[in-house]
Amino acid sequence: MSSKAKRVLPTRPEPPSVEQILADVQGTHPGDPIFLLPTEPCRDRGPSPGSPSPAVDEREQLYWQSRSYVEMNQRLQESQEQLREQCEELRQAGMALERGISEMKQKAF
Repeated sequence: MSSKAKRVLPTRPEPPSVEQILADVQGTHPGDPIFLLPTEPCRDRGPSPGSPSPAVDEREQLYWQSRSYVEMNQRLQESQEQLREQCEELRQAGMALERGISEMKQKAF
């Protein structure tokens, strides 16, 4: 038997009501990052009138660079696994070829 006492976890709070959610959404600033849709930044044009500040553009660019890095890293890992599998297949084919050659030499002599 264990001498440890059972821990009683606090109960979860009730989810917010629709009215609370609507009040929360209506009380937010329009520039809140949660309401900004990520878009691929245009790099060939200058800032257009009403465009976000350079700090926002810089964050957006860093976001897309980070996302690109993560996707490239995933592709590299997948490629590495494919190369491992292909290398193993080539090793097995090489061993089978060597066995075939040695069998043919034995039959010839």
